[in-house]
Amino acid sequence: MQLITVAIDKPEDVNFVLGQTHFIKSVEDLHEALVGAVPGIKFGLAFCEASGKCLIRWSGTDPAMIDLAQKNAKAIAAGHTFIVFLGEGFYPVNVLNTIKMVPEVCRVFCATANPTEVVIAETDQGRGILGVVDGFLPKGIEDNEEIKWRQDLLRKIGYKA
Repeated sequence: MQLITVAIDKPEDVNFVLGQTHFIKSVEDLHEALVGAVPGIKFGLAFCEASGKCLIRWSGTDPAMIDLAQKNAKAIAAGHTFIVFLGEGFYPVNVLNTIKMVPEVCRVFCATANPTEVVIAETDQGRGILGVVDGFLPKGIEDNEEIKWRQDLLRKIGYKA
């Protein structure tokens, strides 16, 4: 077995969700879940099929996000994984529970816009995701000024009243 990391290749402000599912039907089910959750959502989705033809299956509503999903799925190349890239103005917080409720979804590794590395085990059989490195190390503990900044930010972007 060999351990490798694959960096997610994306523009800095683009959010994505990386997970594991278990059935080719997931492509259609995830697509339907996303468009049902947020009207007008722009996204790209790719799924690494782990048996049969072992193709990267894909769907989406935005060509640039579809391209990102296909490119990153090919780099990760781990069976039964999916990656969803969200277009500008769309965020994981709006779709994460919807994605988790798709019956075929086994787990979500991350939902982020941070720089991310995927930790992969590669064997003679194939690849599997062990986990992710999402973002950077903490630089300290927030003080009262940082608490106020966090609370103000959440209100500014409309997530708290």
